[in-house]
Amino acid sequence: MNGRSFFDTNVLLYLLSADATRADRAEELLARGGIVSVQVLNEFAAVCIRKLGMSWVEAADVLDTIRALCSIESLTIETHDRGKALAMRYGFSVYDAMIVAAALIAGADTLYSEDLQDGMRVDGSIIVRNPFQPQ
Repeated sequence: MNGRSFFDTNVLLYLLSADATRADRAEELLARGGIVSVQVLNEFAAVCIRKLGMSWVEAADVLDTIRALCSIESLTIETHDRGKALAMRYGFSVYDAMIVAAALIAGADTLYSEDLQDGMRVDGSIIVRNPFQPQ
């Protein structure tokens, strides 16, 4: 079921959550592997350091685990251009559009995110799933 899954930052942050149900679900999905973008890694690091008060060493340990389990989609001008087009077409925020663009470029079939509408199909090729919503 986790064919080519792409993880949004908000899903991965639940790895660090006190909400055991969501933390377990995020860990279960990540254990299957998937794809993240450099943007996701950057956002994750920023939240760890600025909002969660983690040290760089602590944040790096979690980031290393994510990187070991996921392939990484680079940020390119193609990502920017595709994201800009998606933002204009679907009304996504700039950051959400860049996540979706990276997922599409990486060939993902599922985008796990809480920020976008569960069940939404983007460009006919990727479906958004909120992994914490009852199916």
